[in-house]
Amino acid sequence: MAKPNPLLSGAAGRCPNCGEGHLFEGFLTVSKVCEACGFDLAAADSGDGPAVFVILIAGLITAFGALFTMFAIRSVWLTLVIWLPLTLILVLILLRPMKGLMLAAQFMNKASQATHD
Repeated sequence: MAKPNPLLSGAAGRCPNCGEGHLFEGFLTVSKVCEACGFDLAAADSGDGPAVFVILIAGLITAFGALFTMFAIRSVWLTLVIWLPLTLILVLILLRPMKGLMLAAQFMNKASQATHD
């Protein structure tokens, strides 16, 4: 069986080594070991990278959306009612896949924090 693409596996929340086991135990807590292949995930540390990408992506979308709404409708309250919840939803949707991508990129590129000898 061919190894899966680590980036696609990480974005899906799967082990970057086998693509089968879960990468996360909770919402963002990284598993210690892959339950499918036994791959050691304990050294994984994505740092602030996922948060930075989420801020950039979600900020771009919501800032332009809020500006468009503000100029089109001219209502501060309606803009807040629409875009504050959408910002929260967008951040929660993007955070886990971004963290999985960052962790998978570490394993794929054999970053020093994720080295497994």
